[in-house]
Amino acid sequence: MRNLAVKNKNITLVDKKKYAKAGMSVSLGALVVTGFMQGKGASTLHICSGTALIGFSLWHYMLYQPKSKTSK
Repeated sequence: MRNLAVKNKNITLVDKKKYAKAGMSVSLGALVVTGFMQGKGASTLHICSGTALIGFSLWHYMLYQPKSKTSK
């Protein structure tokens, strides 16, 4: 079996911001689509995509915060 590990573990801040924006876009799209669907499965997926949107939004927000220096 092939090793599926990421070779470059140093992900830049710019890449993290792109991933967060892409995640927000995908989860928002899923939220809109499942909002028009009916059924228990659609309702569950709607709640999960809403939760994912909140998570990606918080991650996106945290990426844009200035790094604070703690002094003791």
